[in-house]
Amino acid sequence: MVELDIKIEAGDLYDYMLRHSYNSSSGILGSTLGAVMVIVALAKSQWIFLIGGMALLLYLPWVLFIKSRQQILNNPGFKETLHYKLDDEGLTITQGEAEAKQGWGDMYKAVSTGKSIILYTSKVNATIFPKRQLGDQKAAVVEMICTHMPPQKVKIRG
Repeated sequence: MVELDIKIEAGDLYDYMLRHSYNSSSGILGSTLGAVMVIVALAKSQWIFLIGGMALLLYLPWVLFIKSRQQILNNPGFKETLHYKLDDEGLTITQGEAEAKQGWGDMYKAVSTGKSIILYTSKVNATIFPKRQLGDQKAAVVEMICTHMPPQKVKIRG
C-alpha cells in the first residue's frame, strides 16, 4: 500500500493538459498543419503561411496555459490537498469528508511525462501524480500501477 498527499498546482494541470491534447488526433493534426505551413512559408517566402502556421503552433499551448490557471483558481477541488491510497483494491482519493474509489480493472491507462505520472480513470479524466511531490515514493507508485494494470495499458518511463 502507498499513501501520499498531493496538492495539484497550475503547472501540474498544464502538463496533463498538454500531454492529453497533443496525443489526441486534433492536437496532432493542428501541430502537423502548423509545421507544414511554416515550412511552406520558409520555402516559398509566403509570410502569410508563416503567420498562420505560428498561430496554429502557439494557439493550443497558450489556451491550455490560461485554462489550467483558471481551473486551479475556480475549482474548489484544487484548493486543498488530496490524499491518495493505492492498494491491491485500487485507488482511493480522499479530500475532506469526500472519498472516491476506483478499482484497478476500471483504470483506462497510465502514462508519464517529464513532470508527472498520470493515471487515467476514463478517456478524459485522470489522477495526476506530480513527480516533484512523490519524492522517494515514486518507485512505489510506479510499481503499484505496473503490478495491478495490464502491461498494454501502462506507458510509464523514467
